[in-house]
Amino acid sequence: MSSYVIRRLLLMIPTLFAIMVINFIVVQFAPGGPIEQIIGELTGEGAAITERVTRAGSGEVKATSAGAAAGGDTVGRYRGAQGLDPEFIAELERQFGFDKPLHERFVQMIGNYVMFDFGESYFRDRSVVDLVLDKMPVSISLGLWTTLIVYLVSIPLGIAKAVRDGSRLDVWSSIVVVIGNAVPAFLFAVFLLVVFAGGRFLDWFPLRGLVSDDWETLSWPAQIIDYLWHITLPVLAMVIGGFATLTMLTKNSFLDQVNQQYVITARAKGLTERRVLYGHVFRNAMLIVIAGFPSAFIGILFTGTVFIEIIFSLDGLGLLGFESAFNRDYPVVFGTLYVFTLLGLLLNLLRDVMYTIVDARIDFEARGG
Repeated sequence: MSSYVIRRLLLMIPTLFAIMVINFIVVQFAPGGPIEQIIGELTGEGAAITERVTRAGSGEVKATSAGAAAGGDTVGRYRGAQGLDPEFIAELERQFGFDKPLHERFVQMIGNYVMFDFGESYFRDRSVVDLVLDKMPVSISLGLWTTLIVYLVSIPLGIAKAVRDGSRLDVWSSIVVVIGNAVPAFLFAVFLLVVFAGGRFLDWFPLRGLVSDDWETLSWPAQIIDYLWHITLPVLAMVIGGFATLTMLTKNSFLDQVNQQYVITARAKGLTERRVLYGHVFRNAMLIVIAGFPSAFIGILFTGTVFIEIIFSLDGLGLLGFESAFNRDYPVVFGTLYVFTLLGLLLNLLRDVMYTIVDARIDFEARGG
């Protein structure tokens, strides 16, 4: 297994590199970069703009009046730059690093990322690492609680549905599963807000935030209660979709294994039904569930929380990524992409290691990789 792990770790290098190359090239052709964003802010303030100062290191460059004559190739490259001093645009390019060739910018970025130096945000005046660490507690809270509840509920329910296939329990729980799978998480979140957060009916839960404003002044038992009070509705909204998918996955996996020959043989030997299910079927049926864990966790933690964070006013990684992509804040976009991709690759490797723990018959080295 050790040689397989080493091969997978080495394979991560070209995989991560290729992902960064593709995304870097795609972003270069996307309209509305950071310089265009600043130009839009300047020109959007009206013709009365007479002066705008951008500092880059120790230098200062001033924008001319909006009615001034535009000139130079530098200004012509950006939409809406007419009327701004070409030197001002050139200074913006130097400030954001766009005065360098494309390949040189990419090599410099990758070199910094290898050392986990992700630079500073273009528009937030903070380092990317500080921003991610600041937003991480919200997303970790949502992701961990959602994943934990989904697995604790879905696996036992899926097993029960498989064992009692066609029963009243199976039929009624299937109705709930279908509804949960059909209703988007953000729509269910709005429903929860309207019903339980003072929308029109009950006022049991808060509308926004992960904790109350006076959380630090509370005793630690009160802090725990306050935290759980705030996290209940967001987590419940996120659980719905994952709960439905994993329940059906578990049920179908168990049904597939129950009809295998080894199960018939085990029953013929006189083993109890409980021993057959949990001593033989469970181990094999859980392989497909374990296989989906890394991608499910990554999806919940980093991509499945955007609408939930917006609806419940939770300032987490999902909202950070959305705002950074919208504002073309490239250091944040590429920094988080690098970290999350690397984490995803490591979790996929962890999935394979868990395969061998759950079922010792699986040998990746014997299969050549």
